[in-house]
Amino acid sequence: METTGDVIVAALIQSRFDHWIETWPGHATHFGIHQHDGRLPNLSRAAKEADIAAEHAFVRGLEAIDPAALNDRVAFERELALHSARLRLFEDEVVRNWERSTSATDEIGTALFLLAGRDFAPLEERLVSLTERIEGIPTALRQVRDRLGDEPVRLWMELEQVAAAELPMLVHEIVTEATTVWPPGSPELRRLHTAAQAAKAALFDYAAWIGQQLDRCGDHIALGRDELDELVGLRAFDGLDTDAILALGEEQLEAMHEARREAGRAIDPTLSEAEIVDRVKTDGPVDFDTALKGYRKAMLRARAFIAERDLATLPTDDVLEVLPTPKHMRSMLPLAAYFDPAAFDRPIRGIYVVTPSVDDDPGAMREHNWAGIVNTSVHEAYPGHHLQLSAALSTPTPARLMLEATEFVEGWGMYCEQMMLEQGFEDTPERRVIVATDAIWRAARIILDIRLHRGEIGVDEAIDFLTRHTGFERAVARAEVYRYTQTPGYNLSYLLGKVLLLRLRSDEQVRLGQAFSLKGFHDAMLYSGSLPISFHRRLLAGKGGGPTSPGATGTP
Repeated sequence: METTGDVIVAALIQSRFDHWIETWPGHATHFGIHQHDGRLPNLSRAAKEADIAAEHAFVRGLEAIDPAALNDRVAFERELALHSARLRLFEDEVVRNWERSTSATDEIGTALFLLAGRDFAPLEERLVSLTERIEGIPTALRQVRDRLGDEPVRLWMELEQVAAAELPMLVHEIVTEATTVWPPGSPELRRLHTAAQAAKAALFDYAAWIGQQLDRCGDHIALGRDELDELVGLRAFDGLDTDAILALGEEQLEAMHEARREAGRAIDPTLSEAEIVDRVKTDGPVDFDTALKGYRKAMLRARAFIAERDLATLPTDDVLEVLPTPKHMRSMLPLAAYFDPAAFDRPIRGIYVVTPSVDDDPGAMREHNWAGIVNTSVHEAYPGHHLQLSAALSTPTPARLMLEATEFVEGWGMYCEQMMLEQGFEDTPERRVIVATDAIWRAARIILDIRLHRGEIGVDEAIDFLTRHTGFERAVARAEVYRYTQTPGYNLSYLLGKVLLLRLRSDEQVRLGQAFSLKGFHDAMLYSGSLPISFHRRLLAGKGGGPTSPGATGTP
């Protein structure tokens, strides 16, 4: 029975969602809400401060409502919304990356890429919106300048300067694509050409302005020990604190090295750990086009395996495209990444991007070895991110749409690497070497994420550490560490999430006994949304209405 409190909570959460898509039109496109496709956000300091004030008002409104007066489902949605809002306020008011670097290129580039890369509408229609967004670039680049605070970070500003020099490549690609739709001399093409020229000039000017700011930039990137502890507490990691997570990372690093040595002995017991990794990495495609085909084939093999073994309920209408990473994104995505489908577009369509190289490094193709291609496709596609984020769309409530708990999303991808090996999917010594290598990489992420943001280690030392333990090419390791500096608490989430999921699975096996089903466990995780694992635990225990079944629907 719906109470007055239930109605108020639903209205508050819906209002927050509406404010979000109005304020951040790129996110509206991401969700598949297209009335804002021609806009870029207001990137000024005043707009950011207004957004923060609105989030505070939302939290006060929800906190004023007694959860005991709500039904279980609404009380659970209220807690989800409070969890995400408090985290966002911490990011905006304590981490404050938005004023430590201007970071306009990421907002602009993603807003353009989502329109160009998703074919939710005819290309001609999307090109109209792309033209309007490109026309908005000069204004956005002027607005963002007053956001820069008193303590900008030199490294981040230098990365933004590089991104500003690379973003015109995406604009050029859009113009080139438009010539296949609009005839030469057409009003639409002339308008786009004019917008593109103005955008390129504005980006050139913006890059020059960044260069003028570098003298006042500093090198302090650490969030701080107390602040990192507070962030970890807000993330609700099943009671684990920062010290416990760091210890877990160090334990896993040692254990995964031993797992890699064990796998290597099955290949050639006379070779060292480093020599085994080198041998596996030399067995790969002859060129990047062949690698892309390999990624596509590997993900389809994994999908078929899931269906054959009945490991999870697969969506019936999903599409997954594998594309080269756009050039302007490659410095921050050195290997591969996944862009999840829009909640309200159909069919469900994800984008899986793969990076040929960073800075044209000739050694980067070694990361696209055959065993790595299989493991990355398990992580990014099936049953990893694409399956999980597609299945999550069966419960698109506003509170769940605005929350993607990193330890679940990324932890699920890592869990799938191990689970698919357990189930016998392409279980070769070479793939076990790569699974262990990727786990070493994620264990290193825990250690470096915490130690970088406690101020215990510097960037160069972190790059050396990552290269030494993973065997990554140095350009890849450098791009990885640069990313860690900007995202405190994010990169520790991968392996931590996997460990938390394995613990939850074990607890469910004990709780349910013979009634436990691996498919049932997977479906409960997949179809309830991208929630913190501690919230998934509560749903499995029947709190908050219980886990969601495949095929359930919700409306924003």
